[in-house]
Amino acid sequence: MGEELVIQLADMAHGGDAVGRHEGKAIFVPYGIPGESVRVEILRDRGRFAHARLLDVLSASPQRAQPPCPYFGVCGGCHWQHLSYDSQLEYKRSIVHAQLQRIAGIRNPVVQPTLGMSDPWGYRNHVQFAVTRDGNLGFMAARSHNVVPIDRCLVMHPLLQEAFDSLDIELPDLRRLSLRAGINTGDQMVIFELGSDQPPELELDLPISCVLLLSDGTSIALVGSPYLHERALGRSYRISPSSFFQVNTGQAEKLISLVCDYLIPKADSVVVDAYCGVGTFGLALAGQAKQVIGIESSPSAVTDARANSAGVDNFVLIEGRAEEVLPTLSVAAPLVILDPPRTGLGKDALSAIVNLAPTRIVYVSCDPATLARDVKVLV
Repeated sequence: MGEELVIQLADMAHGGDAVGRHEGKAIFVPYGIPGESVRVEILRDRGRFAHARLLDVLSASPQRAQPPCPYFGVCGGCHWQHLSYDSQLEYKRSIVHAQLQRIAGIRNPVVQPTLGMSDPWGYRNHVQFAVTRDGNLGFMAARSHNVVPIDRCLVMHPLLQEAFDSLDIELPDLRRLSLRAGINTGDQMVIFELGSDQPPELELDLPISCVLLLSDGTSIALVGSPYLHERALGRSYRISPSSFFQVNTGQAEKLISLVCDYLIPKADSVVVDAYCGVGTFGLALAGQAKQVIGIESSPSAVTDARANSAGVDNFVLIEGRAEEVLPTLSVAAPLVILDPPRTGLGKDALSAIVNLAPTRIVYVSCDPATLARDVKVLV
């Protein structure tokens, strides 16, 4: 450990590190860019590969950009601010391509260009803060358990930054604090997680909801509404504090449109929406299909999906784990939407999907490695 090397970076790995080689060994280098010659320090040698720290860029790539965030490289939230945005989009495409080749075994996978944003800043509708030892809010440091206190985050939506700027917190047992917002509705929410379930005393200057997330995962409203609303493509979604919703509302709308376009439902189609969450995709498709069957295991998301589907007679919600519910369905040749967590699909879920013999599957993934693993089974 501590050995210094000069290497040529050749590729970008899943996870965001650039990769070079030294005597046949892969060296993973955060904040590097393929094509650069760099000087690095070996931090951890794993035998066939090693992790290194970037010391100096000897020959910079034309794709290198000046990171606008003063916390970049210390805070663990963003990985690619040192890259121009166009090159970020292309590397995301190439990583998906490589995972489908290497893990799924598809020789020439067709991966379309990444759909980016006109302005890739100020988009996040949900952020989660850790707490420093002296009570300041911040984000976890890169590859560390330390907390980096921050004053401003460039990827937070202005509604969240407004709420953050208004916070004046003196809670000795505060463990974590989250901010959420409905970008298209203006709803704002602060979520407290404390060392105990004792509600704190609050004074507010903003019309904002405050919620205490209890140790058992349930939540209680301290001030205002116990949930917020977001609109996407004209439809309103109720979202509880512990329910998942895409963190980028603008890109979520593009994603919903893509799912609808790729699934191609008809008037007699039955759609199975596994891992349906609050109903984001299934409800957007309900008007085009004969029936939508949503499957969800999160109690809060189930409650939200029931509220969101009120009046939608052809949306049927089944509470339970997809692995357990899918084998019980008797639907002939359905259309299937899959939007699992980062871990992907379990073996039982994959087997059940194969047995359903769907005419079309749209798989929404937040991890290209587990996507490729599951695609290999489905193929």
